Amino acid sequence: MSRMNYVFTSESVSEGHPDKVCDRVSDAVLDAFLSEEPNARVACETFATTNRVVVGGEVGLSSKEKTKAMVAKVEAIVRDCVRDIGYEQKKFHWENIRVHNYLHEQSAHIAQGVDRDGAGDQGIMFGYATTETPELMPAPIQFSHAILRRLAEVRKSGKEPTLGPDAKSQISLRYADGKPVEVTSIVLSTQHTSKKQTSKHIRDIVEPYIREIIPAEWLTDATEWWVNPTGTFVIGGPDGDAGLTGRKIIVDTYGGAAPHGGGAFSGKDPTKVDRSAAYAARYLAKNIVAAGLAGRCTIQVSYAIGVAKPLSIYVDTHGTGTVEASAIEAAIPHVMDLTPRGIRTHLDLNKPIYARTSAYGHFGRAPEADGGFSWERTDLIEALKKAL
Repeated sequence: MSRMNYVFTSESVSEGHPDKVCDRVSDAVLDAFLSEEPNARVACETFATTNRVVVGGEVGLSSKEKTKAMVAKVEAIVRDCVRDIGYEQKKFHWENIRVHNYLHEQSAHIAQGVDRDGAGDQGIMFGYATTETPELMPAPIQFSHAILRRLAEVRKSGKEPTLGPDAKSQISLRYADGKPVEVTSIVLSTQHTSKKQTSKHIRDIVEPYIREIIPAEWLTDATEWWVNPTGTFVIGGPDGDAGLTGRKIIVDTYGGAAPHGGGAFSGKDPTKVDRSAAYAARYLAKNIVAAGLAGRCTIQVSYAIGVAKPLSIYVDTHGTGTVEASAIEAAIPHVMDLTPRGIRTHLDLNKPIYARTSAYGHFGRAPEADGGFSWERTDLIEALKKAL
């Protein structure tokens, strides 16, 4: 039986975190290729450090000429990303960074399996949903994201000009009878512009925004606040610590509240099931919970490279189900085609909708009119009930 009384912690990192800078660049490159051709193939990795961004990986359009022309645009894409995030510091400035571009054509051996509608790789992917929040996400990660999104808004608007792009948040929530009831601790570290600003100065700036986000009844006299606990945090971003695409997979998903198959998302086109099947698993889990079939739901799917049909589908409702998990497993193939092509078609994934996913979580976001976050829709409820 699941524990009902405990404390659970999740963290988030901002768009200016070194790893997230890299995720943003990789997904912006992906969007550029998908804008050119919906069936573009992209596996783009990025590395960032002091005054330097390195981009590499495999890409492909319908002709070598088009591929070469798009690769030539990558340096401008990198600079636009860094500028939008807000880096104009001495040793990491969007105008002055050196950009190294090592993108090349996709391997023919990988392409041959994908071209037959098979999966782009083997692997396992998980989806999760819970009634803890209106977004059907675990509360610690959802609120950790929300805090950093709010701080990014006031930084970029000019309302809080002394905040820098690099930041981390961490929320520890006490659960009673399986429900979040109290924040036991808040950790917030944010880059700032002046060495004269102390931890107290930064807390005075950020606390009102944190209180906007966290339900008031969850913050008590016993809540511990740790704001910039090491003191000065002026040197940040890739100048302070190197970054790499795909190193924040728990931040990107469920904050540790659910299993993870190990595959990162950013920089991968939707033929890669690391990304598309994880989106499909979240979509299914969210619809199962939204349909009232469970209070919590974990879904696992697995694939083999070059093989279209998933090898397995597993459902766990953690004792909260109103029907048997095995019945839900049997119903899933009747409501969604889980082949790579079926997922891309159902969720309309061959669009330039990915740069926006690169920070503040791939899940728990509102579906957008242009198809962004389509995996957050709850339009399978009636189909699931009918199939059951």
